[in-house]
Amino acid sequence: MRIFGYRISVGALAGFAIVFANLFAAIFAPVIAPYGQADLVGDVWAAPSAQHWLGLDSLGRDMLSRLLFGARTTISIALLITICSFVIGIVTGFAAAIVGSWIDMVLSRFVDALMAIPTLISALVILSVMGTSVPVLICTIAALDSTRVFRLCRAVGLNIAVMDYVEVARLRGETLWWIMRREVLPNALPPLITEFGLRFCFAFLFIASLSFLGLGIQPPLADWGGMVRDNAQAINFGGMAPLIPAAAIAQLTIGVNLVVDWFLSIHSRTHGEGA
Repeated sequence: MRIFGYRISVGALAGFAIVFANLFAAIFAPVIAPYGQADLVGDVWAAPSAQHWLGLDSLGRDMLSRLLFGARTTISIALLITICSFVIGIVTGFAAAIVGSWIDMVLSRFVDALMAIPTLISALVILSVMGTSVPVLICTIAALDSTRVFRLCRAVGLNIAVMDYVEVARLRGETLWWIMRREVLPNALPPLITEFGLRFCFAFLFIASLSFLGLGIQPPLADWGGMVRDNAQAINFGGMAPLIPAAAIAQLTIGVNLVVDWFLSIHSRTHGEGA
C-alpha cells in the first residue's frame, strides 16, 4: 500500500489507524458517548456491564463516556499547544538564523536559560501562580515547548539561509517575513513535520502528567490524566478503572510515534537519494 507515492509499512498503517480512530472519537464524542461526561449513572466502580461497557468510575460516571470526552479534551488542547509552540518556535528560530547578529545571540541565550530549568518544574511554578485555566495551561506549555522548536528551526534555518536562492531574495529586497515564508519554510518542512508529531506526543503526555498531579485540566472536564488520578484507589480493590485511561494514553502515543517513524524513514530515503 502506498500513501503520497511512498510505500507504507504495517507499523505505519497501524499507527495511522490508531490516530484516525482517536480523532474520530474526539470529534464525534458528543454523538458516540452514551452519557454526558459528568452524569452520575450508577454505583462507584461498578463492573462492566451491557449498559456500561467499561464500568463506572470513582463517582459513578460512565467510563466509556468519560474516555470519549477525555479524548476530545486532551487531544484538542495538545494540538493547540503544539500549533502555538510551532508558531513561536518557527518565527523566532528562522529569524535568528536569517538575521543573525545580536538577535540570534539574544534569542539563543534566552532559550538556553529556559531549557536549563526542567520543563516540569517551570510549568508547576507558573501554574501554581497563574492558575490552572485552559488558556493559561495552553500558553504555559506552548511557551516552554517552543524552545525545542526554536533550536530545530534555527539549526535547519542556518543551513538554508546560506543558499543562493535566499541570497538572491535578500538582494531583491524581500522582507524577512517573505524570506521565512517563501524560501526557508518550504525547504524545512520534512524535519518540521516529524518534529510536530514528537512535540504533539510531548504535549499530550505533559498534559496527562499535570492532570495527574492536579494542575492540569480541571473538573468537570474529562481528560485521561485526570481519570487515572481519580480512579487510582481502585487498584487497592482489584479494580481496572485507572488502567483504562492509562491504556488510552499509551495507545495514542504509540500510534503517533509509528506515524512519525514512517515520516522519518521517508525523509531519510529522500535525503539519501538527493545526496
